[in-house]
Amino acid sequence: MRAVVQRVDGAAVHIDGAEHARIGRGLLVLLGVEVGDTPADAEWLCGKIARLRIFPDAEGVMNLDVTQVGGELLLVSQFTLHAATAKGNRPSYIRAARPEEAVPLYLRAKQLLAAAVGRPVRTGEFGADMQVDLRNDGPVTIIIDSRVRE
Repeated sequence: MRAVVQRVDGAAVHIDGAEHARIGRGLLVLLGVEVGDTPADAEWLCGKIARLRIFPDAEGVMNLDVTQVGGELLLVSQFTLHAATAKGNRPSYIRAARPEEAVPLYLRAKQLLAAAVGRPVRTGEFGADMQVDLRNDGPVTIIIDSRVRE
């Protein structure tokens, strides 16, 4: 599983021109599920996201996690995070998991994040054509991959 985590002042997802979900200060998490990912990948990744100390403390040092600042989470599925671009100019998405494999892991990630932060997680709609608006704070953007556990 791969996630792009952005610290935001606010973010929203629109589907078919209508607002689907919105958060204030917190984390926008773009999540891609790769062929062969497991619930263990979701557990590791979500734990890492929930514990990321990327919010400033009183001295302005990134030392607090999303829970410590009362932040919200917006989780958006994004299969394009597993694009392969080695050949030609048209990305291949062969590494992205098919919906029957990806949806259960996406839903599990939502549950794990909600449990870790103690509040509901807002989401996009899996497989929908979405427009995502955000105001990146910092900017702070972190990429985390469960297959490259750094």
